[in-house]
Amino acid sequence: MQQPILQFGTSRFLQAHVDFFVSQALDSHESDAAIGGIAVVQTTENAASVVRIAALANGRGYPVRIRGLQAGHVVDETLTGHAIRQTAHIRDDWARVREAISGPVQIVVSNTGDSGYQLDERDNAHDFVDPAHVPQSFPARLVALLHARWRRQPEAPLSLFPCELVARNGEVLRGIVVNLASQWGLPGDFIHYLAVHCVWANSLVDRIVSESIMPVGAVAEPYALWAIERQPRLQVPCVHPSVILTDDLQRFERLKLFLLNLGHTFLAERWLRDARAADETVYQAMNDPVLRAQLETVWRDEVLPLFEAWGARDDALAYVAQLRERLLNPFLEHRLADIAQNHTQKKQRRIAPLLELAASLAQAKGIRIAQPRLTEMMAHPV
Repeated sequence: MQQPILQFGTSRFLQAHVDFFVSQALDSHESDAAIGGIAVVQTTENAASVVRIAALANGRGYPVRIRGLQAGHVVDETLTGHAIRQTAHIRDDWARVREAISGPVQIVVSNTGDSGYQLDERDNAHDFVDPAHVPQSFPARLVALLHARWRRQPEAPLSLFPCELVARNGEVLRGIVVNLASQWGLPGDFIHYLAVHCVWANSLVDRIVSESIMPVGAVAEPYALWAIERQPRLQVPCVHPSVILTDDLQRFERLKLFLLNLGHTFLAERWLRDARAADETVYQAMNDPVLRAQLETVWRDEVLPLFEAWGARDDALAYVAQLRERLLNPFLEHRLADIAQNHTQKKQRRIAPLLELAASLAQAKGIRIAQPRLTEMMAHPV
């Protein structure tokens, strides 16, 4: 594999987000718009991934259908993503993946899902010495692959972009990888390479990608954002209108987490508790006057006052106005059943921090914000 971008994960989200941005940048024909093509590594064994990677391997590209409302206007167009140039399977092609990361790769992208950072007790230092052994967990695989790169070209620049929905995702993944390498007793120079030489990007991804197109492709909304925290030596995959380098990543994180993600989780909570229609979509839920009013009340009374206390009320109001249009997109089949997956963990990430911030604000400044609906959601697991 001879591509400068190595990607772990074949999800429909990446197809319509990072991969599509790189594709559009390549189409611009500007010499510095994109660093180059993408080699994708399948990391799971599920049947859909097998079919997807086989379709990507033909090199003909895949459809990305953009459907929705943008500033009140209907958008419905099908474009082609063609930045993915090569494919591999993590187990069947482990030697090729090791060779690739030891060679031309300049950027690593990942999107491994909610459990992607979890370690596996089967991974150990004894097996690490065997270059043919494929570790079980993603962090252990990164340790092995980065060790191979370090031995081959320790001075070559490398930027890593974990796209999992974890706050400070780059720092979190770096900490897990460095700790694991330390536990395994790997050389101090290698630990330093992981912690200091490699650039681990903190970033926030945002786009609703509601459906897969078989065998490969995706249906997505017009809105898209990849906010990346600026730092020294960072290489980015491409220049694109939806890719924003920022010194204030927390601003973007709070808006998405406490308005969009929290809104989704609130709707999923009602869907679970009230035993609503199995195939209900976000669009249908937003057109239920009672449910819509409940969500609007949560935003207005329990979330927006925090943004006002942070001096960001105008930002939040503008985001909510745009968010309504996104959630009222009549074209996306964004099912609440999908959003409700891993619901308990999502509540811990999306609601618990907001309640903690409100408590801190009350203690530090005496500003008390009543949050009865969110408090009740956390107190009663579904």
